[in-house]
Amino acid sequence: MSYADLEKNKLRISFTFDDGPNTRTSVQILDLLKSHGIRASFFLIGQNITEESKQTIRREIDEGHTVECHSWTHPAFPDLTREQMISEVGRTNELIESCTGIPPMFFRPPYIALNDLMFETINMPFICGQGVNDWEDNVSADERCRMLLENVRDGQIILLHDTDGNSQTVEALKKAIPVLKERGAEFFTVRDLFKTCGVNPIRPASEKKIWTNLF
Repeated sequence: MSYADLEKNKLRISFTFDDGPNTRTSVQILDLLKSHGIRASFFLIGQNITEESKQTIRREIDEGHTVECHSWTHPAFPDLTREQMISEVGRTNELIESCTGIPPMFFRPPYIALNDLMFETINMPFICGQGVNDWEDNVSADERCRMLLENVRDGQIILLHDTDGNSQTVEALKKAIPVLKERGAEFFTVRDLFKTCGVNPIRPASEKKIWTNLF
């Protein structure tokens, strides 16, 4: 097998989790990731950061995960003014950095709702990801697992939610991770996924780039 074929058969992915932090589901996700030696990225909502949930954030950092920005109140950004956008992102970034000592690098727009003003205003790479509809309660753990496994590909960011009470995503990952490992998957934080794939996430605002697959 040639080197090109080996590269072609790689499966480098990043699990990402939205809407934390909390002291229940976020912790269950962390326990599961730790048991498999997997590092991931958590996109936090600023108003969910409390004295209690700060302990979860510290654990995320201590266990090698990265913490990124998902806004302060989870609004639809196209409905906001420039000043409101700056506040939503800036307040969240400042609070995360005060908790971790590390500024967020990436921004995931709530609802993946976009407009030109966002790209002109928010000076961070935008992340989307391949979702499994796990924000919908009626999507079962088995269905979430199936969608993840059917759509996964090399260089992919996977969009998941550690929203408080979202136990079905925990169950879906319990089933999906062993299968992905059998396929030879390698798991990275979003930051390390870009590095290992040799892709620069930073693009001019004029490109209006939002990342799901790096290739």
